[in-house]
Amino acid sequence: MPSAPSGAGGTPTLFTVESNTMSESPTSQNGRSWLSRRTFIGSAAAGLLTLTGFLVGRQDGAKGKLLLRPPGAKAGDAFSAACVRCMKCVDACPNGCLEIHGIDAGPELALTPYIHARSRGCTLCGECAKACPTDALTPFDVSRDGWLAGVAMGTARVNKAMCYSYAGRTCGACYRACPLAGQAMTIGVFETPIVHYDSCVGCGLCEQACLHLPQAIRVIPKVEA
Repeated sequence: MPSAPSGAGGTPTLFTVESNTMSESPTSQNGRSWLSRRTFIGSAAAGLLTLTGFLVGRQDGAKGKLLLRPPGAKAGDAFSAACVRCMKCVDACPNGCLEIHGIDAGPELALTPYIHARSRGCTLCGECAKACPTDALTPFDVSRDGWLAGVAMGTARVNKAMCYSYAGRTCGACYRACPLAGQAMTIGVFETPIVHYDSCVGCGLCEQACLHLPQAIRVIPKVEA
């Protein structure tokens, strides 16, 4: 009977292991390729469904609300025609007040930006207009004169029957929130707000700040004002 080979130091080695390079069979490679394609298609479909649900959900939340266009927006249908739906304005907004219409808003509004003032008004920083690659949003100077010349989002209207100040309970929250206080809005006795429509740019900060529920001051969008 042949003796077992010896290892280092003469110690018998019971067996040896040789390294062999294993190659995958064509069948195995085809299987992995098919799985990769299936995974890609599944991920893409899931992403599309998620995006569709997100956009539809956004539109459902916008229904029945007074919605404002971003500052510097073109009037009427010209805005929708010029907007390329790139969403760069939304990414540029430091205040997070811009939202996007869902796909069921119709071809003219779908994927275009809007502001719901009660949720979050516009600070008139102008970053959205700077980021716009088309002329859907026109940049403006960030100053009182620049706002008056380049921004026309809507007009604030006060419901005196609901306003705390008009009921003799001093408030003034809307006045202190107005970026054009003393010009677009002045106050009377008990800090009753008086809106000067020719100077109101419709930023919505007054509506956001209103302490009454529901709000006693609302911004009527320019297209409806």
